[in-house]
Amino acid sequence: MKYLLTGGSVFRNGRFERLDVAIDQGRIVSVSPSLSRDGFCVIELHDRFLVPGFTDVHVHLREPGFSYKETIASGTAAAAAGGYTAVCAMPNLKPVPDCAEGLRPQLEAIARDAAIRVYPYGAITRGEQGQELADLSAMAPDTVGFSDDGKGVQSPEQMRRAMELAKALDKPIVAHCEDEALLQKGWCVHDGAYARAHGLTGNAPESEWRQVERDLQLVRKTGCRYHVCHISTKESVALIRQAKAEGLPVTCETGPHYLTLCDEELRDEGGFRMNPPIRSAPDREALVAGLLDGTIDCIATDHAPHSAQEKSGGLRGSLNGIVGLETAFPVLYTKLVQPGIVPLETVLDRLCVRPRQIFRLPGGIIEAGAPADLTVLDLTTLWRINSSAFRSLGRATPFDGWQVQGRTELTLCGGEIVYQREEHA
Repeated sequence: MKYLLTGGSVFRNGRFERLDVAIDQGRIVSVSPSLSRDGFCVIELHDRFLVPGFTDVHVHLREPGFSYKETIASGTAAAAAGGYTAVCAMPNLKPVPDCAEGLRPQLEAIARDAAIRVYPYGAITRGEQGQELADLSAMAPDTVGFSDDGKGVQSPEQMRRAMELAKALDKPIVAHCEDEALLQKGWCVHDGAYARAHGLTGNAPESEWRQVERDLQLVRKTGCRYHVCHISTKESVALIRQAKAEGLPVTCETGPHYLTLCDEELRDEGGFRMNPPIRSAPDREALVAGLLDGTIDCIATDHAPHSAQEKSGGLRGSLNGIVGLETAFPVLYTKLVQPGIVPLETVLDRLCVRPRQIFRLPGGIIEAGAPADLTVLDLTTLWRINSSAFRSLGRATPFDGWQVQGRTELTLCGGEIVYQREEHA
């Protein structure tokens, strides 16, 4: 289908311009202030905002192995509804993609069922057990990088070897940083005010930032491209800021929940249980500062669906993980952009542009020749988040019931409409 998108503000080169965008055969063919409508199906934007499709470099699609939590089909439908046209899928699956054969079932499911582009990670270690390196070389052609997300690689020697091999393969190591020696058994929240007030076992910030510190030393030795998952502490921000100042090939992400919540706002519900946990107000402020000064490169949801039963045990008894693909943009827009804390252009850069640059993915730009992976945003509509209406099979979110402003109107991937908001939705 040939589409002409007209009458909106287009996010290009870090700013908004009044432009028409023409699409044919899955690609953008022209961008201009005024284009002919002849031969095109015209989509009137009515002063809405056209941006490159969002990219989430940290999602859990659960298939193969855990399809009762999520499937490729349901997860990518949720992503499209949230404005995403590309996601990078974590490897904590069954089978774990730790070799070419283990990766194959996931690739087949993606080819069969994905509504948007899905780029899988390969595991760093066999079975994500930290004992033996996975077959990184065999998986490299079909993966976006390597991660043992959900677990930190405990052995510095094993991580060094992984970095050396990833460097040779020109792939990033994407690290869940968690020193298990610094964790107390049975932790369920941040080791802070809420934990003390409610008699809960806390997760010490050192368990994250000490492993970030260790890995940065290894990056200095190996020169490996290194991306830190879901940073949550002020110390992690400071370490990564310094590493970037040194010129190290280091990038990082944080999540909407870490940017907008702190542990004083916790409730005893499964939707507030995740790893790393929501931390203190000073940590949140440091993360926002890192977003503003460029220390934090990506906003990633760590979309991690579980069954209702697995999330029914409150803070103490629920599994770690929340869903976020359908709420990320409105939460960020409402809590950070509207109050004037973070410019809209910065949020869009971290959702649309930088993730694709870092992970060398096509798109992230609106210009002739680029993939027609585009999202139309309505920044005026007020609505209430209702987890029971999610397309994801997961329902656990700390944002359930929030009134927010801004939402996805339309998502195109490869020039095809993969989500269009119904008027009554």
